[in-house]
Amino acid sequence: MCSLTLTASRPKGDATVTRARLGRLRRIAVLALPSVIVLTATGVTTGIAVAVQERSIRTSVVDQVSGVASSLADLPEVRDAVSSAVDQGAPGALADTDDLASATAALQPIATLVERASGVSYVVVTDDEGVRITHPDPAERGEPVETTIAPVLGGDRFVGTETGPSGTTLRAKVPVLDAEGEVVGVVAVGVLESTIAADRERALGTLLPWSTGALVAATLASVLLSLVIARRLRRADAVDAESRQVRWTTEAFREQAHEFGTRLHVVRGLVEQGDDEDAVAYIDAVAPGLTSGGGAGSPRRGAVATASVAAVRAELAAAGAALDLRVAEDVVLDDAVLLVVANLCRNAAEAGATTVACSVDTRDGRVTVTVEDDGPGIDPADAHRVLTRGWSSKSDETGLGRGIGLAVVRRTATERGGSVVVGRSAALGGARLDVDLAAQS
Repeated sequence: MCSLTLTASRPKGDATVTRARLGRLRRIAVLALPSVIVLTATGVTTGIAVAVQERSIRTSVVDQVSGVASSLADLPEVRDAVSSAVDQGAPGALADTDDLASATAALQPIATLVERASGVSYVVVTDDEGVRITHPDPAERGEPVETTIAPVLGGDRFVGTETGPSGTTLRAKVPVLDAEGEVVGVVAVGVLESTIAADRERALGTLLPWSTGALVAATLASVLLSLVIARRLRRADAVDAESRQVRWTTEAFREQAHEFGTRLHVVRGLVEQGDDEDAVAYIDAVAPGLTSGGGAGSPRRGAVATASVAAVRAELAAAGAALDLRVAEDVVLDDAVLLVVANLCRNAAEAGATTVACSVDTRDGRVTVTVEDDGPGIDPADAHRVLTRGWSSKSDETGLGRGIGLAVVRRTATERGGSVVVGRSAALGGARLDVDLAAQS
């Protein structure tokens, strides 16, 4: 019996020791877990931020070189000078420096000014044989380009990375058209890859100290708080996580407010037109699972386009603006084009315009949306900022955020391989925005 009692007492002691060890391990886990979570979350967040920043920088450069090249190619001075140089050249022979002297004298100051003002690495204008009229290096003027421009001379646009006399650059090439619409030259605008890499390194250098500081501070705070009130810390972490989720969700809703608002107007327009089935199908298409119709199919494109236009017209009328909309017969008003039209027209009305003119045309597989108004226009000093998310000349009285509509337009155009050009309307005196994007196949 005694031996049995002694034998029985040993497991109790072992169990007590085991429970104590488990308790210590749990306390260690409580202390370490917040640090591990913070370390992992910070690392993942930093990695995502770096990737997003790099993509954002390259997208911004693509928009920059595309916009500058398109604007230059459309300048009357550029068209006239290049056309004149081509007309004066000897047929069948490459032009030389002397042949292009007049065009170079007219265009090089413009190219240099644009380089400095826009921050690009170079602006090159060539004739229809690819001979450089302008170049930052005088020795390269009058020389043929080293990269292919045949597709551009055929009327196409090019955006990509190539290597030339200035180095490896991310560049855009746009055809120059004469008064008859014939290609007479090319405008090429590029930014050195080394410049893009330097911008990326600067962004990373700004991000890493904050990430490191946040990591250290969060780790120390988590350890200290765990030592004092482990249980309360766990509850606080849960509440804090919920608060962060709420803030994140709020920001997500704010960013999508313009797009959702446009879609809701479309639904309202469909319902008011009596197109209930199209309304249900449209809701299923943009937000699957919200209806019980599960097989509603696809909404009729014509019905959606009609409802979208009616919604935009009604919204502008409520703001005291009249809409003059012209759509070419062969244009397909898909969701992206309608989103661009709605946001551009809404932005014009919000700026105080009373007349808004919108035209939608298509050519060579591209869709062009042009919106002009009689409002105050866009200050040239702000032209480079109006497409940036969050920037607005008006105060945010709703708390839902401003400066989103044009950013949505820019994002939509970029996703469809296009660009946005900001200028002033010669006809109405206000702002003019031209959006170019690939037609939906």
